[in-house]
Amino acid sequence: MTRAARRTPARRRISPGAVFLGVAIVASVAFSLYAITVREADQIPLLAAGAVVVGLTFGALAIYCLRAIVRAGRGGRGGRAMLLALLGGVAAMIAAGSLAGAFILFQLAGPG
Repeated sequence: MTRAARRTPARRRISPGAVFLGVAIVASVAFSLYAITVREADQIPLLAAGAVVVGLTFGALAIYCLRAIVRAGRGGRGGRAMLLALLGGVAAMIAAGSLAGAFILFQLAGPG
């Protein structure tokens, strides 16, 4: 058996940024789901705050994907760049929709 055959395959490491974004997305969606179930006078402001957090986290994911697209493109990995572009585009649309929804909910909540 040759030395190359005995090597274990290289593991793909997950970056801390991806872990942070994953936790942030799960937490923001969980908070939004909690805000939907609350039946109090504070429901609309909670929904607006949840929409802002979801919008910001998905916006951060879109920016992270943009950076990863550039790296994949420079590395000659076109398929990976295309998948990241699709993921980043979907994340950007979710971010825009969430922030627009938050703006409307803040308008509905009124000054007090």
